[in-house]
Amino acid sequence: MKGSVVALDQWKGRGAAAMLVDGKLTDLLIDPAAQEMPVPGTIYRAICDRPLKGQGGMMLRIPDGTAFLRQGKGLAPGQSIFVQVTGFAEEGKAVPVTQKILFKSRYAIVTPNAPGVNISRAIRDDDIRDELMELAKSMMEGVPHGLILRSICEHSDHEEIADDIALMLGQADGVLDADDNGAELLLDGPDAQLLAWRDWPAPDVMAANEGSFADYEIDSMVSETLDDYVPLSGGASMYVEPTRALVAVDINTGGDTSVAAGLKANIAAARDLPRQMRIRGLGGQITLDLAPMTKKDRQTFESVLRAAFKADSIDTALVGFTPLGHYELQRKRERLPLKDCVE
Repeated sequence: MKGSVVALDQWKGRGAAAMLVDGKLTDLLIDPAAQEMPVPGTIYRAICDRPLKGQGGMMLRIPDGTAFLRQGKGLAPGQSIFVQVTGFAEEGKAVPVTQKILFKSRYAIVTPNAPGVNISRAIRDDDIRDELMELAKSMMEGVPHGLILRSICEHSDHEEIADDIALMLGQADGVLDADDNGAELLLDGPDAQLLAWRDWPAPDVMAANEGSFADYEIDSMVSETLDDYVPLSGGASMYVEPTRALVAVDINTGGDTSVAAGLKANIAAARDLPRQMRIRGLGGQITLDLAPMTKKDRQTFESVLRAAFKADSIDTALVGFTPLGHYELQRKRERLPLKDCVE
């Protein structure tokens, strides 16, 4: 079917959300199991444990175990601090956290310790920006926190935006004013369905009924995603294989034996790679074993890859080519790998 669909349902007993665009699965969120590590966005009061000499970081104690703060300068063991989970921890490693806490919702982001009002740069209409700025300043008068209004505010009802700002301000005050009782969970991170509402654009169809995954054949699409093999246009293909150290992506030309076959396969893979990383929940180091192409074609490939990831919501650094001709990327671990959700 044409258009966009967001389906909210259960997948293997876990809350899940899926987005389809023109019948293709473009995004997928699945809740972790109860015993797994905290989700990104969770806020703790943590206790500084020990500094990591030579790294500038600090190990922290949280109720669920240990956390790692990359910038620990000026902190002392025993000190309590507010931190927010930034990603899923790798197996056997501490939970990554930051002191730059954000209270984020669909329309507004409240930023403690970072005063000021900002409007998304994606909103270019000066009249709309002025209206939103006036609304934001009226809501933030006398408030010590900062505020960012997201791009979706451009075509949204001002009353809904105001309600959202008030909700985030109340949430921020409730967390930051909590009594100091040692290491403590202060705010759970968003589950899959809340995250979909918060970050995905409004769809043409919202399917929130039980069985919506089956109605739109999403169950079968997710099962296909568990396969390492990904068919591409023109008979090309790629294999996306997560290992303990990195994600290996092997790109092949298939039956095409033309001179431009390698470049065409690599471009097709570059265009689909952000979607594959999203729906598979993959991050960390990514190494592309590209199909053969000449060095003069590398710039074309990089331009396509850069454009593809520019539209992606998860931070991904395009590192570049290695001496062996592989291409490397570094992607934030914001999601639980899909294969881990099966176990």
